[in-house]
Amino acid sequence: MRRVRTRATVRVTVVTGAGQGLGAAIAGALADAGHHVGVLDRDGDAARQVAARLPSAVALCADTTDEAAIEAALDALGATPTVAVCNAGIVRFGPLLELAERDWRAVVDVNLTGTFLTARAVARRMGDRGGSIVAVTSMNGVAPGPNAGGYGATKAAVGLLVEQMAIEWGPLGIRVNAVAPGLIDAGMSAPIYTDPEFRELRASKVPLGRLGTADDVAAVVRFLTSDEAAYVSGQTLLVDGE
Repeated sequence: MRRVRTRATVRVTVVTGAGQGLGAAIAGALADAGHHVGVLDRDGDAARQVAARLPSAVALCADTTDEAAIEAALDALGATPTVAVCNAGIVRFGPLLELAERDWRAVVDVNLTGTFLTARAVARRMGDRGGSIVAVTSMNGVAPGPNAGGYGATKAAVGLLVEQMAIEWGPLGIRVNAVAPGLIDAGMSAPIYTDPEFRELRASKVPLGRLGTADDVAAVVRFLTSDEAAYVSGQTLLVDGE
């Protein structure tokens, strides 16, 4: 009997904070895997530059702390998303005793509330058709470091939020997971590794003997959004070289 070859369904994906760094790498990895990617960033020019480099992508401009803006961006995507990667995040360094309230609130709004609003908006559109949502947290959400302000607290909260969403949305066929990057030479961490001595010191603390790359993180996200991870949900995978 001749096997009839059917065309695979194209995954429609949105990646937040995709105008640079980890988000851009994740968008690229998913586009290379055949996804049609919505490159979402609050910097529209950055989103357009990334989207222009990908085989199948559209630039979306939105602030993830603004629910109406998220909805408008998802409308512009042109199709119901089957995958979402909640990557948008910020950090405001400083000791807690001196941290300005506005900096605390900004980090909570983007890292925690923005992740929640984006994931919920996408899940509502997925409905019972199912899909995959991945949040990008951090090793600082597992083991906090000094002078990181509210960053570690928000990333820990996102990890628990992922478990909550996985429990509630699992019956709809929606898988929700997280990746927690370790010492990664990309994104918000890249500037601190321009000092060769500091870079060597940090790399020496990683059992694998090197800093991670944006591609290392993107590969794990690609796995979690693939059919190979069809029975994985509610998990946080550390990408830390240990």
